[in-house]
Amino acid sequence: MTIKPLRVAVTLLDPASLLELAVPCAVFGGEGYELVLCATTPGGAQQAPGGLRLEAEHGLEALADTDLIVVPACLMNVGYEPPAGLLDALRAAHTRGTRIASLCSGAFVLAAAGLLDGREAATHWMYAEELRRRHPRVQVNDRALYIDDGAILTSAGTAAAIDLCLHIVRTDYGTAAAAAVGRRMVVAPHREGDQTQYAPLRPAPAPQSLAPVLDWALARLHEPLTMAQLAQRAGMSLRTFGRNFAREIGATPLRWLNQQRLARACELLETTDLTVDAVAERSGLGTADGLRQHFHRRLGTTPAAYRRTFRGHGDRR
Repeated sequence: MTIKPLRVAVTLLDPASLLELAVPCAVFGGEGYELVLCATTPGGAQQAPGGLRLEAEHGLEALADTDLIVVPACLMNVGYEPPAGLLDALRAAHTRGTRIASLCSGAFVLAAAGLLDGREAATHWMYAEELRRRHPRVQVNDRALYIDDGAILTSAGTAAAIDLCLHIVRTDYGTAAAAAVGRRMVVAPHREGDQTQYAPLRPAPAPQSLAPVLDWALARLHEPLTMAQLAQRAGMSLRTFGRNFAREIGATPLRWLNQQRLARACELLETTDLTVDAVAERSGLGTADGLRQHFHRRLGTTPAAYRRTFRGHGDRR
């Protein structure tokens, strides 16, 4: 069975922010998606930093036939103002039920269209106060990496934009598909949207990288790991390890372990025929009852229902 790829339209703002523009192109330019770039101003090429000129094959008319619209960052330092045609097209797409995602300062475009009124929305911490000032009806969250509000999704800066795009892949096709894209892009393991942005509160030395410890733990998720074991592996005291972990990862060690174990359980449900008991054991979540509790609390479903949904999505790939 072959299912039609999901059509993703990325709006080419004028001038464009190249890094945030590249993120959705990299994530949605592979299997399972049909990527289209859409110019937002009529005629000719559109500007980008360094004198680069960008052209798109499609215009705003392409937003009328798409499953997802991604609005990259706009260049706030040059006083970007979204064109009326783009705002009208976004409003019309939202009315049709199309998912719309903004990356970083792209939230200003969604807010200008009125799509964030009364909603909680994420943006880069540097732009949070300006977004509050310009659009007081938006509930600005300057700490979250990204927020999924159903039809509207918003994210913080570049790394968080990657997180949000991978979250969308995970929602569409499951954990294994998102992990495959993440490996191709050589990015960190899955981060939850409500983890904290790394806004600078005070000068601090860069922490020793915890990557070797994380890799060691990921290979032993089925074992009963403790913070003391992780700290010992890192060669740090418990207090120093906990402080460095929160600074580098944006979560407590226990929360991170639970997130990784849940991700492992999702992957096993999608890619194997193991029983729920075996999945719980191999992912380190204990028993089938414990696994069901984690799924209900974090995903709002059951392991069996998750498997039925995403084993079916495997036909898309």
